Amino acid sequence: MTIKKTAAAAIVAALGVTTLAACGTEDARDAAGKSGAPTPKTVTLVSHDSFNASKEVLAEFTKQTGLTVKVLKAGDAGEAVNKEILTKGSPQGDVFFGVDNTLLSRALDNGIFVPYEAKGVDRVPAEYRLDKENRVTPVDSGDICVNYDKKYFADRKLAPPQTFDDLAKPAYKNLLVVENPERSSPGLGFLLGTAAKYGDDGWQDYWTKLKANGVKTVDSWELAYNQEFSGSAGGKQAKGDRPLVVSYASSPPVEVLYGEPQPKVAPTGVSTGTCFRQTEFAGLLNGAKNPEGGKALIDFLISKKFQEDMPLQMFVNPVAKDAVLPELFTQHGVVVEKPETMAPEKIAEKRDAWIQQWSSLVLK
Repeated sequence: MTIKKTAAAAIVAALGVTTLAACGTEDARDAAGKSGAPTPKTVTLVSHDSFNASKEVLAEFTKQTGLTVKVLKAGDAGEAVNKEILTKGSPQGDVFFGVDNTLLSRALDNGIFVPYEAKGVDRVPAEYRLDKENRVTPVDSGDICVNYDKKYFADRKLAPPQTFDDLAKPAYKNLLVVENPERSSPGLGFLLGTAAKYGDDGWQDYWTKLKANGVKTVDSWELAYNQEFSGSAGGKQAKGDRPLVVSYASSPPVEVLYGEPQPKVAPTGVSTGTCFRQTEFAGLLNGAKNPEGGKALIDFLISKKFQEDMPLQMFVNPVAKDAVLPELFTQHGVVVEKPETMAPEKIAEKRDAWIQQWSSLVLK
């Protein structure tokens, strides 16, 4: 999902706005323009900073449609959604990718998308299709989980935590860094995971225990993972001193892929009893300048070609049933059998109040 997310996300974010050259075709005139009107040459995808796709795959979209894909990155997922809400009716692009189930109701309630039933969406299981009006299309899924630095725990002969309960135990005091749920989508997902686990009346007590156990909070995933976490590849920069961090179940394959030298085994592990399932969506923006091109792009995002490219680009799981995961992803990733989940309606009802309560409890 997604995604925004992993060590690779920081690399991807540094690329900024990406534009691929394209050439026109007859198909483009059908897909992107109306008779007698100038044919648009580009379609603009607005997303969070973690979006990435291979040049070859986006070139395939260009070959099919004659449209250049312009990617406009707009910050963390929450920040990017808020920008679209502020520009509703006069959006920055044609399609938005990266709104997830934790923020979905905010986007839908503010009317930033228009309905469109994507071609091929019947290949996506119903569990991911959360909007019956088809204002958004599921693109990927992933699990927000605590990651741990294997070496840290091996050196101390200390078993890494595996559950939410474990994180509050004295053995793990001052070891965990999390993201602020008001500013970060993984931080919000982790908060929702604790609410799903402990219930409306129990999650605050749990966070009281985490605070007493020395949990550290930072504003973003990039800060938490690349600066505070001791297990991050992090290039040549100094690593942090926290061996536990809220990240993703798919983060270990990133450490393998981008490790220097490339390790045979991931240096990080996943506490599978701390996970919350995240699904990311794409939608046609209300007021898009190229709505027909936007529809074609949404169709492409759930095509087998894009879905199979996505795991090693954004380190998320495809949602299309016919997509096959790459070997590196299956070898070093973790399958979470029983992640915490929450109905979008409940997230919509409780999210803002929970964030306020969390801030009062943890940040003061």
